[in-house]
Amino acid sequence: MTVTHAGPTTRTLYLLDDNADFRTTARWWLEGAGYRVLDFADANAAIATLEHQMQAGTLADSCLLLDVRMPGMSGLQVHDALIARGIAGPSAQWPLPVVYMTGHGDVPLAVQAMEKGAITFLEKPFEDSALEQALAKAFEAPAAPHRPPACAEFQRRLATLTDRESEVMRGVVDGKMSKEIARDLNISAKTVELHRGRVLGKMQADSAVHLTRMAMAQRVL
Repeated sequence: MTVTHAGPTTRTLYLLDDNADFRTTARWWLEGAGYRVLDFADANAAIATLEHQMQAGTLADSCLLLDVRMPGMSGLQVHDALIARGIAGPSAQWPLPVVYMTGHGDVPLAVQAMEKGAITFLEKPFEDSALEQALAKAFEAPAAPHRPPACAEFQRRLATLTDRESEVMRGVVDGKMSKEIARDLNISAKTVELHRGRVLGKMQADSAVHLTRMAMAQRVL
């Protein structure tokens, strides 16, 4: 990662990831960019700290970088625990923004993460620019959840899809494998792959996870 030095900031990042090497590298970059970083390998320790900070009223200008797959408690389970405690989610007075990270590119997990109110979903290894954009979005997030307006550009891209491509896209966003989509649509898996490639191209998506993220942000399909 390339360090971008910034001025002093009161913004705090809570980093929960069981990979020690990743935490070390991420912390070095994030602190160089001007953030205060508290990193954790243990989910329960992170939850306890966040709960204490919420009770102390010191979670303003904070964001959680959350790994999806961890031993014991998954990122989705951690998010559920935070929602139950009023730290994140619709019941929280000042919801803590959550940015998910994964090295697996698991589309169904991306869908679940976005449904829980995640800001975005980053696939490891991610570029500096992707992390910068995710954090900018997290700290610009409103205090309460809202339904984002439809993106005219996204709708324009959707309109370029054929009926069959729209059906394939719906299957991809639902987290289905090509064989499942083929069975649902009564076409070959090879044909599904052909349409899938065209969908990614027309929607300007780098991957199925990227496509899912866009669709969830626009609340379509």
